[in-house]
Amino acid sequence: MCRWLLLLLWALLAGSVAGGSGQTYPHRTLLDAEGKYWLSWGRRDDRLAFRLEVRTAGYVGLGFSPTGAMAAADIVVGGVAQGRPYLQDYFTNENRELVKDAQQDYHLEYAMENSTHTVIEFTRDLQTCDRNDRTITESTVKVIWAYHHEDVGKDGPKYHNSNRGTKSLRLLNPEKTNVLSTDTSYFDLVNQNVPIPNKDTTYWCQMFKIPVFQEKHHVIKVEPVIQRGHESLVHHILLYQCDSNFNNSVLDYGHECYHPNMPDAFYTCQTVFFAWAIGGEGFFYPPHVGLSLGTPLDPRYVLLEVHYDNPTYIEGLIDNSGLRLFHTTDIRKYDAGVIEAGIWVSRFHTIPPGMPEFHSEGHCTLECLEEALEAEKPSGIHLFAVLLHAHLAGRSIKLRHFRKGKEMKLVAYDDNFDFNFQEFQYLKEERTILPGDHLITECRYNTKDRTRMTWGGLSTRNEMCLSYILYYPRINLARCSSILDIMEQLKFIGVKEIYRPVTTWPFIIKSPKQYKNLSFMDAMNKFKWTEKEGQSFNKLVLGLPMTVRCSRVDNGEWSIQGMAALPPAVERPHRAEPAGCTSPSPSLHGNLPLRLLASLTVLGSVLSSVHLGF
Repeated sequence: MCRWLLLLLWALLAGSVAGGSGQTYPHRTLLDAEGKYWLSWGRRDDRLAFRLEVRTAGYVGLGFSPTGAMAAADIVVGGVAQGRPYLQDYFTNENRELVKDAQQDYHLEYAMENSTHTVIEFTRDLQTCDRNDRTITESTVKVIWAYHHEDVGKDGPKYHNSNRGTKSLRLLNPEKTNVLSTDTSYFDLVNQNVPIPNKDTTYWCQMFKIPVFQEKHHVIKVEPVIQRGHESLVHHILLYQCDSNFNNSVLDYGHECYHPNMPDAFYTCQTVFFAWAIGGEGFFYPPHVGLSLGTPLDPRYVLLEVHYDNPTYIEGLIDNSGLRLFHTTDIRKYDAGVIEAGIWVSRFHTIPPGMPEFHSEGHCTLECLEEALEAEKPSGIHLFAVLLHAHLAGRSIKLRHFRKGKEMKLVAYDDNFDFNFQEFQYLKEERTILPGDHLITECRYNTKDRTRMTWGGLSTRNEMCLSYILYYPRINLARCSSILDIMEQLKFIGVKEIYRPVTTWPFIIKSPKQYKNLSFMDAMNKFKWTEKEGQSFNKLVLGLPMTVRCSRVDNGEWSIQGMAALPPAVERPHRAEPAGCTSPSPSLHGNLPLRLLASLTVLGSVLSSVHLGF
């Protein structure tokens, strides 16, 4: 018996040199700014496995919250106290009171502590069927974290003071298996000393020339290059393909985008080449797909558009941010393309104030996909990643897929959309889009705190509803979107006539009397919106005719461009199938083998002074 115990202790010690149970975790991120709290995680069938490495000898806490605050959160607290590991499932009510959960759904797998750090490994089901737990889905999760220098006592965890924080993550993102070799070539498209105005929103445009290659190259990874300290200033970056018939004089300077004095050359840059948004990390293309450079079909000039978000009007900011593109001559099988789908960005996209919930739809219509795909790729294209994009009022975005009137599985969704965390979602399975399919980008907004209309537009206080779709093989389709007729919307508030011909923007209303000589925007704001009126307006706009946008990569248009189309008769809004719950999860001790519990107890007492090598 003594010999068996010595062997067990030796095995436990050997496994702990690396500070863990030996399990691998494909995802890892730092949660705090001081480098004290690391979170690793990975999916195991219908469970998630977590590893916490925290610079403390007290308790560590991790939770999932609807808002990033303590209220209504699902929390787990663990540590090693006097050589014994512990893990406890808690929740908070709406008053932020911490309550120990009667149903313990977090399952301890490994725990250790030394003089500086505590390491905890545990699992939990994605769906626990516990009303006090939050179901983990493919949507954004607002992770909250905390730690304390003391362990949990008989009265529960002590208040953590400033040792806490929150971070948005997508916990069910597929594993990233790509690894770049250290000698992979790259080039940067980075702004140089851009002065950021002291205003809420600035779009800055700079044109770059792609390096000249003697043969075809494939971009296999794109990552952001964000100036240190500007992580919240740079909200998103778009890279556009431009006309190739320029000389290098267009490279001399940048300019504020969409400004009346913007250089004419910038207006030829209409096709989105790549997109990145705040919170996103580097993007790897799949092993069989690359972004083509160096051929006659590829861009020679690109426009870098950076959206700066400066809500506190800080003065004197200078930025040097952009993108880094890694490329290779080891050509992959397919060239990647990108399609911008959703609502054509315009003031004709309208959202009333005071609405706890309002839905908008942008359509990539069957007519556009029929014409473009039949001409370019009748066998269809294959989607592999999607970036869902909205602004501050956005709460949920879904990319729906229809074929011959039947709804397919959602392509991508985020029911907990976070304006400050937007990144490409890798699809678990590639999705084939065929001629005649129909895609709907569905966005849900909350304008409860607003007293005036929200309009589609570029500012963060305006709104968007877009899906940037990465696919292969590349075809000549850049935008597949829609916009509603504004006159049909104005009829709802009683507008009868506008001045024609239209010579001013926004155009002016002629009748009735209460709106006479007002712009359509002022008239919409003058209308006395109530939640009931907003709901009626929402029902109206979801059934209105729309104008189709169907643009080519070469800045041309498919013949379907400008056509009027009716939205398909589908269930609105999309309703997810309810998650099935069979029986509640067993308690911690009912689920762990006795040998593991004993091993953990021994581990906690024996390894209390083992150095982790942090």
